[in-house]
Amino acid sequence: MFRILPQQPGVSTGSGKQGQRGTRADKLIMLPMRTQIATRVNRLTVLVLLAAGCLLPGSTLRAQGVPHLNFTRPGGMPGLPVLTSATSSTNGIRVTWEGPSGYYQFFQKLDLNDPVWTPAGGPTNIGRVATIPDAQGNAFFRLLGPAPHYAGARSCATCHSQIAGTETNLPHAFALETLHRIYQDTNPNCVVCHTVGFGLPTGFVDVNDARSTSFLAGVQCENCHGPAADHAANPLDLTVLPRVEPAAQVCGGCHSDAQHPTFEEWQGSPHGTVVPDVLQSMTASTGSISRCGRCHSGTARIALLHGEDPSVTKANDFNVAITCVTCHDPHANHAWTNPLSGVVTNQFDGIVITNSVLGATYTNQLRNPLSSLADYSLGTSDVFTNKYNANINVCAQCHNARGAKWDDTSRPPHHSVQYNMLIGTIGVQGGNFTPSQPSTHALMEKQCVDCHMQTSAHQNGPPEVAAVTGHRFAVTSYNACTKCHGPDTTQIGGSVGAVKELITSNQNHTGIEDVKALLDQWATTAAPTALQTKYGALGWEYTNPGELAPAGSSGPTTADQGLIPNEIKQARFDLYLVLYDGSYGVHNGPYAFALLQTARDLVAGQLYE
Repeated sequence: MFRILPQQPGVSTGSGKQGQRGTRADKLIMLPMRTQIATRVNRLTVLVLLAAGCLLPGSTLRAQGVPHLNFTRPGGMPGLPVLTSATSSTNGIRVTWEGPSGYYQFFQKLDLNDPVWTPAGGPTNIGRVATIPDAQGNAFFRLLGPAPHYAGARSCATCHSQIAGTETNLPHAFALETLHRIYQDTNPNCVVCHTVGFGLPTGFVDVNDARSTSFLAGVQCENCHGPAADHAANPLDLTVLPRVEPAAQVCGGCHSDAQHPTFEEWQGSPHGTVVPDVLQSMTASTGSISRCGRCHSGTARIALLHGEDPSVTKANDFNVAITCVTCHDPHANHAWTNPLSGVVTNQFDGIVITNSVLGATYTNQLRNPLSSLADYSLGTSDVFTNKYNANINVCAQCHNARGAKWDDTSRPPHHSVQYNMLIGTIGVQGGNFTPSQPSTHALMEKQCVDCHMQTSAHQNGPPEVAAVTGHRFAVTSYNACTKCHGPDTTQIGGSVGAVKELITSNQNHTGIEDVKALLDQWATTAAPTALQTKYGALGWEYTNPGELAPAGSSGPTTADQGLIPNEIKQARFDLYLVLYDGSYGVHNGPYAFALLQTARDLVAGQLYE
């Protein structure tokens, strides 16, 4: 198996005076994955014992060609090299690592007592992935790489003035001041995430230290992009370009633990992984990277927002989940108009809501606003730049109907119709598209966030109670309901359960089960003979049936879909809209009931005409 070894103080790692290239640091720093790394002022080393055929504990090899940061480190982007995997290959030993941008070189020897290290290739490794040829299974390896030279945001501002001008007014820039207010600005456990490069040779020391590192106070560019002094000194040297890393682990190094477990919550949410069948589709077809990746791949979506074609620019880099920077813009503060500010009345049921939290306008670092009422449906065949609307609710950017229509025959609407159901702009009633009918819940000024991102403060205890940041995106509490429905959360839970029972039950003649039973009855008794003979109870379904059909089953072919009356197609469309909304009526109960009742009437008309 592969084992990470500590740097041995007695091992020769070069010669020269302290502070020059080739000198050995006096201390070891423990980093993730039990990797012990010796710091050097100009070069850094890692020792690893390799034995063919095994992986480092906890490491993974990605199917795609671009390795991304896959561990968290306090302070953000690692300033020291960290080995992330090692495995035998047909050409030798394949090693991946994280660390500052620049060239790395491997050395090897078979005996740690041997003072001579033999170069394993030249100092040309730059992509954080290298294959060491003809490596022996019992060899020791040393990895030399660039040291963490930090420059501070003031150096970045020379060229990146617009971004730097914005960043200096955002909360990150005042992170150390936050600690100062609570008398924790000398606590090393806190300072590492509130400054640049704390604990590393050229990083922050103290606001009053002899080297005057106060210019590294606060969270700055290099926390996320890595050490950048070499780049600032020579902007034309492409080998030392700072990292542009979309992985959530960059943010997770600081936005974690019991006091602010944003990363842990995100990691356990559906946003934290790429849906397996979508990943398989994108792997098989570059066209799927642009179609499906716009909502299932963080790198693909960001590429689209930048005007790129991800099937070209991210053809080998789409296995990235919906990470922090997919929704949050790290470089800008956006101003939004609140369409739901003040007193809002639901025109359909007369319920009045007073929204007073956000105000008429508000600012944040989200790429899109918290609420909107305009209809939005971005189909996979739509050209992204032609249809994209930056003023649509941030969640609705993906949780929309994706261009679904009642006369589609291939498959049911996607499992993403939540926004259109919330504002009541999709579905069929009496054969016509219904007018906009937003629910009362749609009129809350934060819309999805009000219920799906409830928060609570950290409690010291004992026992300690972790904070809740809302980044599981799951409704785990009825507390948000109490501001409108009163303090009795038991009653609220009962109400939600009752709505769910009505939406699903076949006892009230408007539930999902009832409509499906009627469709099955039509398929087996009233459908054209060809449909009854070939498909039985599936005669009403799509060619690729939805979840109401047995797994692996097939519906009428494209040709046979022509035998299904429009009324049945409209009914199945409304049925699947309610089912795939997934809220069982909570998003828009009256509207869901109306769609199910319409579906029932449409099928009954075909059964009993």
